[in-house]
Amino acid sequence: MTKEEKYAALLPQVKALCEGESDMIAKMANVSALLHQEFGFWWTGFYRVNVERGMMNDEQAAAPGNSSFNTQHSSLILGPFQGPLACVHIGYGKGVCGTAWKERRTVVVPDVEEFPGHIACSSESRSEIVVPVFHGDDIIAVLDIDSRELGTFDAVDAHWLEQVAREL
Repeated sequence: MTKEEKYAALLPQVKALCEGESDMIAKMANVSALLHQEFGFWWTGFYRVNVERGMMNDEQAAAPGNSSFNTQHSSLILGPFQGPLACVHIGYGKGVCGTAWKERRTVVVPDVEEFPGHIACSSESRSEIVVPVFHGDDIIAVLDIDSRELGTFDAVDAHWLEQVAREL
């Protein structure tokens, strides 16, 4: 079975897990477990946006979907995951997760050693993909997946994982 076929088979399961469930942490827990089990990734999980309300600088105020979040004093905080221990807090714009949050886009990193500012929660992580999870215009979390192999993730993963994130 190809990677694309695996994702295509997995998406209906994600929809079924999320349908009718209002608790975001429960959905994140099951989705991370499902992805981890199906693909055997090194680390699969979520970082949730932990925001503080308050004044924004001009750059933050101009960014779409900030809804008065003070991203300067906000961080991503560890959510449900599968795999080894992980970093607990990640700053806005820091590492791959913080970059995906700040730039509001999926970030695919074929070799984490070549990503400026990579945060090494595990020295065994070699490649990574991070997908923002939106609620309306706001990013509420990121889906972070790490592999012990170089070049694991590509446009196929980005396409399907963005669909997974929309189901949350």
